[in-house]
Amino acid sequence: MELPFAELYKIKMVETIKQSTREQREQWLKEAYYNVFNLRSEYVYIDLLTDSGTGAMSDKQWSQLMVGDESYAGASSYLQMKATIKELFGFNDFLPTHQGRAAENVLFSVLVKEGNIIPGNSQFDTTKGHIEFRHAHAVDCTIDEAFDTTLYHPFKGNIDLNKLKRVFEEHPIEKVPMVIITITNNTSGGQPVSMQNIKQVAELAHAYGTKVVIDSARFAENAYFIKTREPGYAHTSIKEIVKEMYSYADAMTMSSKKDAIVNMGGFIGFADRACYEKASVYNIMFEGFVTYGGMSGRDMNALCQGLYESTEFDYLDTRIRQVQYLADKLVAHGVPILQPTGGHAIFIDAKKFFPQLPKEEFIAQTLVVELYLEAGIRGVEVGTLLADRDPNTRENRYPRLELVRLAIPRRVYTNSHMDYIAAAICNVYDRRNQITRGLRIVKEAPIMRHFTVELARVE
Repeated sequence: MELPFAELYKIKMVETIKQSTREQREQWLKEAYYNVFNLRSEYVYIDLLTDSGTGAMSDKQWSQLMVGDESYAGASSYLQMKATIKELFGFNDFLPTHQGRAAENVLFSVLVKEGNIIPGNSQFDTTKGHIEFRHAHAVDCTIDEAFDTTLYHPFKGNIDLNKLKRVFEEHPIEKVPMVIITITNNTSGGQPVSMQNIKQVAELAHAYGTKVVIDSARFAENAYFIKTREPGYAHTSIKEIVKEMYSYADAMTMSSKKDAIVNMGGFIGFADRACYEKASVYNIMFEGFVTYGGMSGRDMNALCQGLYESTEFDYLDTRIRQVQYLADKLVAHGVPILQPTGGHAIFIDAKKFFPQLPKEEFIAQTLVVELYLEAGIRGVEVGTLLADRDPNTRENRYPRLELVRLAIPRRVYTNSHMDYIAAAICNVYDRRNQITRGLRIVKEAPIMRHFTVELARVE
């Protein structure tokens, strides 16, 4: 008998979670205005809202907390982080921040001005929010294949070079300060970007005289897909692939709450010393002194250890196999999901799940609500709510994909939990035709509304 695959870690500590009744969940959802961000965590049985900051740190990461240096300036923890970033990414200069959106805030304060055009591959909510807050415009240049959820393409996160070239040709280059490559591409389903595409984007951008910035939250998962899907990299280590990816970049932003497997933290890496010096001013204003930037020394130590662990193939293989395990169960039942499966999450195609619902009634959010009612599972909408309103017309933007993301925290849940999740989704799918109305907005914020929006059922 062939031995089955098993997780390459063992559990040292556990946390109790509690189930609830459907009646309780109905009441809690009503009190939360049908926005699962408003739910108390103890009301959630399996939490797939995000993989950001929700992973389980290793014994070595916990041990690093105990030797953190909390000196305000010149701490050994800062120097360790500087050396780690240099070793893994190749950047001589970096600024620590408390998380990824803080890194964007600091870097964009230097690079983004009113009226700028920022092309990229389906920029995520905080990235687009920081761009539009500065009265600039994000342009999606993702390949068209990314928007067909059933089509197999190994690198659906790729940037379409022709679309990017049109941006350069249609706007003065001084209005295009950078191209953002998000790896993996979260908004289009956690899809990876190939090494060839990263290189070609960099060559095109640099030929026109603009910068390349890599949004790096799930860089290690992207490297895994390059190793397993892209010709020529099967025998290259994850760390070698990472080093090559960033050799094409001028800067990087990092939410360390993902692929550094910590609960809080981030940083910016710089190839350009002048850009680093300008950003340092904003970092001191917004985050803290350049040697801590909103992070404690102990968290820097845990972050460094997490970066080394996340760039080991065995860790990545275990993680991504678990996501694939859940995907296989859903596909077997006919549940429409985005394929091929990405690295950190399952993305359900809500338009195909609920074809009877009008787009104005927030199809993906309706599915989020139904999944929580069914089994106490919290997912998140990546659709019309997240797409927000057009900053000029204030009309809803309806994205080509209306998705529900089920983000799997790192080293937290077992495959028994995956079995439970699969059964719950299949149950909702089997009664999908009974869902005839969706949701309407009662109250919303002017930007990044999906975090705090208040909703009601359409009667």
